[in-house]
Amino acid sequence: MRILLLTHAFNSLTQRLGAELQQRGHEVSIEFDIADSVAEEAVMLFRPELIVAPYLRRAIPESIWSRHVCLIVHPGIVGDRGPSALDWAIQDSETEWGVTVLQAECEMDAGPVWASATFPMRSAKKSSLYRNEVTQAATSAVLQAVQRFESGSFQPTTLASLPEVRGRLRPLMKQDDRHLDWTRDHTETIVRKVHAADGFPGVADSLFGEPCHLFDVWPEATLRGTPGAVIARRETALLRATVDGAVWIGHVKRPGSIKLPASLAFAAQAQAVPLVPLSGWWRVDMPTWQDIAYAEAGAVGFLHFEFYNGAMSTAQCQRLREALVWAKQRPMRVLVLMGGADFWSNGIHLNVIEAASLGDGSAADESWANINAMNDLALELINSPDQLTVAALGGNTGAGGCFLARAADEVWAREAVILNPHYKNMGNLYGSEYWTYLLPRRVGLEAAQAIMRDRQPLTAQRALQIGFTDACLSGELESFRAEVATRAAALAAAPELADKLTAKREMRACDEATKPLSAYREEELTHMRRNFYGFDPSYHLARHHFVRKSLVSWTPRHLARHRDLGWITP
Repeated sequence: MRILLLTHAFNSLTQRLGAELQQRGHEVSIEFDIADSVAEEAVMLFRPELIVAPYLRRAIPESIWSRHVCLIVHPGIVGDRGPSALDWAIQDSETEWGVTVLQAECEMDAGPVWASATFPMRSAKKSSLYRNEVTQAATSAVLQAVQRFESGSFQPTTLASLPEVRGRLRPLMKQDDRHLDWTRDHTETIVRKVHAADGFPGVADSLFGEPCHLFDVWPEATLRGTPGAVIARRETALLRATVDGAVWIGHVKRPGSIKLPASLAFAAQAQAVPLVPLSGWWRVDMPTWQDIAYAEAGAVGFLHFEFYNGAMSTAQCQRLREALVWAKQRPMRVLVLMGGADFWSNGIHLNVIEAASLGDGSAADESWANINAMNDLALELINSPDQLTVAALGGNTGAGGCFLARAADEVWAREAVILNPHYKNMGNLYGSEYWTYLLPRRVGLEAAQAIMRDRQPLTAQRALQIGFTDACLSGELESFRAEVATRAAALAAAPELADKLTAKREMRACDEATKPLSAYREEELTHMRRNFYGFDPSYHLARHHFVRKSLVSWTPRHLARHRDLGWITP
């Protein structure tokens, strides 16, 4: 079928649904929900048989839903209505939640139900639940709804006909509903409230007597202080005491600024706060904030790096490289880079780069420092002659993060993740991380050029089919981690491991003799230098609008196929 995805943005759920539908043979085009007239024009051009709305912030106009079946993906259980479904579910400590696919009608979220799916709730940020449980449930429910629509015989169920509905209409959650009282609220309450606002809009609060919105919090097991006081700092996070413990605050957004690591957003004030670093890279068993953590099991080392939204600043790349150098000196036969729960890596840290332009620094200089730090990290991973290295992608991965992962000997991706191995969407950025060496040798030159040109997301299954990855493993995060550990242990115990390492060293020496890595790097950086310092400001403009979440004014043509000049209405 021809299916139009009408969405507020090309977010992770929209990417997943588009890729899954295309894999099943459907013709998919995407239109951003900018205005009624734009959506109406997209429908006229594409003439879809079905419209699916994965992520909207306003109602579909009657001029569309009255003439076409429009399926809305609502992140709530059957009967739940309102714009803050997941926020209320987290804040109210729901133990089970779900996704409902319903037909658009006059009343918001109240149309006939085409499909639904439920999942157990875990203690996690809203953004994490959305990217994992909600996306998985939504994918399952949408695919079922599409099959039912395609059959032509399915009749959706009206809410009025259901004997018992647990969901209900709830209002937009406001900041008064999220209010924190540091002199009364326990750690668990504060964590739950900030979790319910993570991603957007954050919790309105203050630090050092100045207003800000809080994001990205973690409980602390041992450190204590006067409730409400900022009592410690560690790398990019600040620790604030509660009545029964303390909470690490990872990111904040000050008025008129952008979301930044807490210690950077309050850089001057943070200098007076005691520094409490962790000793070394070993994973700490008790609850605390630890962005880089190493653990071992038998002859396998596991390097975790939990960077918010997968963004890796210059300093984070340098620290991760230090941890990698240290881990390579351990007597392990296999080294697995685990990344984080929600993202493996998305490459350079655009928000930190943008912050450099807000003060006396230079966004171009920070971009240059960041990409070189990413390259140093990738080079360290490529040059690992004594271990078999594995990138275990448990979370989504994009841009330079994809090629950092490909710098490992093997890449294993969780079935539910989405990969975006390209750069051009960020102002025609050329990209580095040795991609011109790493990508063609895996997929071939023609396919590599197509990946960079087409800028389409890849499912884990599709990435395996084209040779970008080496395995597609279990869809659930915990089962994925267990399978990674089992497979890595088997690699470490395999009698042919020594032969594999010998072959690896010989191939690297052969490749280096043919064309040194330094040559690939210099060629890539020649292009990147133009992106950062050249006359074309496209990268800087794209970055500026990306970090400030500017409203889009048009849908990129590589997504809106119906707007191609060569498009012919079927």
